[in-house]
Amino acid sequence: MKKKDIASYTFRELEEEMKLSGEKGFRAKQIYEWIHVKMAESFGEMTNLSKTLREKLDREYEIALVRLVERQISSIDGTNKFLFELWDGSMIESVLMRYKHGNSICISSQVGCRMGCRFCASTIGGLVRNLTASEMLREVYEVQKITGERISNIVVMGTGEPLDNYDNFVRFIRMISDEHGLHISQRNITASTCGIVPNILRLAEENFQITLALSLHATNQEKRRRLMPVANKYDLSEVLEACDAYFEKTGRRITFEYSLVHGVNDTEEDILELTSLLKHRNCHVNLIPVNPVREKNFRRPDKKTALFFQNKLEKNGINVTIRREMGSDIDGACGQLRIKHRDNHKENENENIFND
Repeated sequence: MKKKDIASYTFRELEEEMKLSGEKGFRAKQIYEWIHVKMAESFGEMTNLSKTLREKLDREYEIALVRLVERQISSIDGTNKFLFELWDGSMIESVLMRYKHGNSICISSQVGCRMGCRFCASTIGGLVRNLTASEMLREVYEVQKITGERISNIVVMGTGEPLDNYDNFVRFIRMISDEHGLHISQRNITASTCGIVPNILRLAEENFQITLALSLHATNQEKRRRLMPVANKYDLSEVLEACDAYFEKTGRRITFEYSLVHGVNDTEEDILELTSLLKHRNCHVNLIPVNPVREKNFRRPDKKTALFFQNKLEKNGINVTIRREMGSDIDGACGQLRIKHRDNHKENENENIFND
């Protein structure tokens, strides 16, 4: 993408860009609507612009697109998983989940991830690159176009750590909630972080109304360090203080994500420690029986253990739910479809070399 990434311009930036290029200000509104409401994929579609302007835009700007490579549909609950290819050949995943309250999409914020959480498929292969704001937006747009269904809720919980891609992530939030675009309420957006303290504090100052979900996954610093390398940099007490600051600034209740791993963090001792950490905080705990990943050795606890964990926390005054399992018959864990596609591609290459 050597041309300017016009789909990452905010509405105000596009207005200024058009004025600087000698165009009238209202052209920005037309172009922005074509890209972010009508979800146009080329300037040629923008039929209320002159041919001269369309050709000029095509010479100077690029609309970042994603290409569907694979779509999996759960026969159990209708969950859709999409594998998209970006302009440089990188692969990302998005997931559409249908609920009574509306359609929710889980999007990726990076190609790969460098956080290295021990139980997560997204980290296999490390970080390739950050996604631009326009690429994150296009995940939403493309799923809407493919399904013909309106997205009402967004969770930035797919591959990548959004606060490790802070500027592009913040730009995405501003644009997806902009009244000139899809205008999705910020209260319907949740972003997950493993706990990058300085950027949690920065996010608190953005005046957003999004929900912050902290990937907690352990009840003490030592255990968290074994599961999540980010804990080597940020102590659990620092992370919780940053979450407290976010709540105080925004009034938005924090969600604590807790992946239950058999024999690792699902004991009665963990219940007591988790209660001690959270009982005085206005929060919600989302228990997630870990998705088995072929390349990892972690296993999920049985249903009885997960329900026991939930019930004990509730009796201790903690607001808690077990995440509803969606798309269990397809590649459920973040990163699995991308990895499977990569491995299949390698196998095909090896077969071609052998046959040659």
